[in-house]
Amino acid sequence: MANYSLQDIKDLREKTGAGMLDVKKALEEAEGDPAKALEIIRVKGLKGVGKREGRAASDGLVAAHVGPTADGEGQTGVLVEVNSETDFVAKSQSFISLAERVLAAAVSTGARDADALTSAEYEGTTVQNIVDETAATLGERVVVRRLARVAGEHVEVYLHKVNKDLPPQVGVLVATDAAAASVARDVATHIAAFSPLYLTRDEVPAETVENERKIAEETARNEGKPEAALAKIVEGRLTGYFKENVLVDQAFAKDSKKSVGQVLAEAGGTVTGFVRFRVGA
Repeated sequence: MANYSLQDIKDLREKTGAGMLDVKKALEEAEGDPAKALEIIRVKGLKGVGKREGRAASDGLVAAHVGPTADGEGQTGVLVEVNSETDFVAKSQSFISLAERVLAAAVSTGARDADALTSAEYEGTTVQNIVDETAATLGERVVVRRLARVAGEHVEVYLHKVNKDLPPQVGVLVATDAAAASVARDVATHIAAFSPLYLTRDEVPAETVENERKIAEETARNEGKPEAALAKIVEGRLTGYFKENVLVDQAFAKDSKKSVGQVLAEAGGTVTGFVRFRVGA
């Protein structure tokens, strides 16, 4: 039997995110040498990259960066989602370090979406190769799922942990004008909690509005509402849809007597854009 300890197993598992059995097999094959065992895990992992392609990767984390725009007149925020198969891997230092490299690559390359990012050159190779090498060590499928950019006079970032033992799984970027910077943090946490789909009513697609209006009318008719009251009822229910899905119409998380739009108006500012990621959603 190879000479290795429980601490060797623990250290290698924390370093790679690999399962107990895989780590023990690697240590046995490496005759107790942790460095060789790490290499064995990586090599075996690389051989299995193709086999993992069809497996679901719905865990993981979000990471964000905010920095000055090229002209120095405002700020740009970058938000990425990197997925793994399990939360065990998601909280490993190897995976977290990979996500930090992916984020750094997103910032430096200026990539606008996940496909452009993974094919971009970074650190003498491609981002996809960096991801594949880490996936080989971890023994799981790893995916750069999403990338978003938001720019404005001020950009606020909010990352939320849904489980204290895991890295952030909800990420929000909010772009505001300078006047709204004082309430940007509160708006970002509101977005994390209430998941608006649109910034203003004007952003809601016309076909979505028309569909909601039809549903409201059919529902009212099925409820036996009087014909004369239908128009008012339909508009009322459409307003309810906006209050649920449009940021500025939503009741503010910290004071439900006000809308987010009212809070922004009181600050004398406005939100110019936002993005929200929830891992796996």
